[in-house]
Amino acid sequence: MQLKLFNTLSGKKEVFNPLDQNCVRIYMCGPTVYDYAHIGNARAFVAFDLLYRVLKLQYSNVLYVRNITDVDDKILAAMQHSGESFEALTSRMVESFHEDMDKINLVRPDKEPRATEHIPEMLEIIKTLIAKGHAYENHGHVLFSVASWPSYGCLSRLDREELIAGARIEVAPYKHDPADFVLWKPAQAGEIGWSSPWGFGRPGWHIECSAMSSTYLGTVFDLHGGGQDLIFPHHENEIAQSSACFNGRPHARYWFHNGFLTINGTKMSKSLGNFYTVHQLLREGYEGESIRLALMTAHYRQPLDFSIDLIRRANAMLDRWYSALQEHGTIDDSFGTKLSQNVLEAVSNDLNFPAALAELNLLASNIFKEEDDKRRDAMKLELRSTAMAMGLMGKNVNEWFRGLESPNDISAEEIEKLIAERARLRKNKQYIEADDIRARLASRGIAIDDTPEGVRWRRDHL
Repeated sequence: MQLKLFNTLSGKKEVFNPLDQNCVRIYMCGPTVYDYAHIGNARAFVAFDLLYRVLKLQYSNVLYVRNITDVDDKILAAMQHSGESFEALTSRMVESFHEDMDKINLVRPDKEPRATEHIPEMLEIIKTLIAKGHAYENHGHVLFSVASWPSYGCLSRLDREELIAGARIEVAPYKHDPADFVLWKPAQAGEIGWSSPWGFGRPGWHIECSAMSSTYLGTVFDLHGGGQDLIFPHHENEIAQSSACFNGRPHARYWFHNGFLTINGTKMSKSLGNFYTVHQLLREGYEGESIRLALMTAHYRQPLDFSIDLIRRANAMLDRWYSALQEHGTIDDSFGTKLSQNVLEAVSNDLNFPAALAELNLLASNIFKEEDDKRRDAMKLELRSTAMAMGLMGKNVNEWFRGLESPNDISAEEIEKLIAERARLRKNKQYIEADDIRARLASRGIAIDDTPEGVRWRRDHL
């Protein structure tokens, strides 16, 4: 089954054909660790995670690199605001990023280089660009000369005026051309920096990814991804500086970008009070799987309007899928795997997860209708295996329905005691008292279901 992907560089859907069938090499722009990842960041990470999972189904070896930007003006501003040291802030944010992304079922990359660990590689690229006439030094700054690279704009397809406007160009006396971008800049007194041939300073944002991707994946690799907002200027600048440095080689052959995210129809903004981070949503009790599925409900290249209601709908869908596994007994998770060919066909066609979602919902519906035990069990296995391959349904049924326990919740031990007391009362035909226990549990956010296999309970934070 061939994977087809929309390639931003060509502007069309193409069959994905890696340079080496035995080792697919992919890179994604990772977090800038000055604050928690917001839900727009998470959409990009989830989309790329789905791509990685699909590639792993088709190729035996996929080398996945996702960087961490741990030196940036935003980090310096956050340090000043919090009073933390550079090491304390970045270490705390990296740890939180990993914890939050683990909870929405992101597979960790094979390599996760940090920008601060690759300053020597950045300096070598900058020296090469200067030697080849593609960069120049002026007043402690080193800038890439856009005029020296005729194919500049090949990714974004913007004309010169749009390029300058889109980059929010700083008018600066050290630039030969307003479109030129920074490769190295001087550090101010007290700021973090490194020694260089052009003085004490730090790298520009774009050069970081060129250095890290070429270090781990080579000067030409298969696929580069990120959010649509990175097409210009970040990825455009990456292509120019990398190709100019490495003798015109094309950097990445396929470029993968996800669409924008809005909140209830408007742009996400802290000032509007509609700014969500993954960390915040998890702390408020929303399931990581529900957040992940909510971010997958629209095609990755289309806009996504995110809301709390979207998480609730995703949670209800997962409830139904997990309930299907309970139908006439839960399947043995150790039995094996069986992937839905219809779902695989959908995700192999430019990651069409909405179409895959329709297939998973149909499979769950058919489980409820199926009367033959063997066929039902085979369908359960197919649902579970396929959903897990997409990063969903990673919990066992009881774990899912019991949900997350927050500090103010009634404990699992107390719930079990009350359920046992309810069973005793029902056995003694004290139905009013038994119903009172059900009501008491419901008031504490606990729903209970009487099934042929016994009583099951779940937390209902949503």
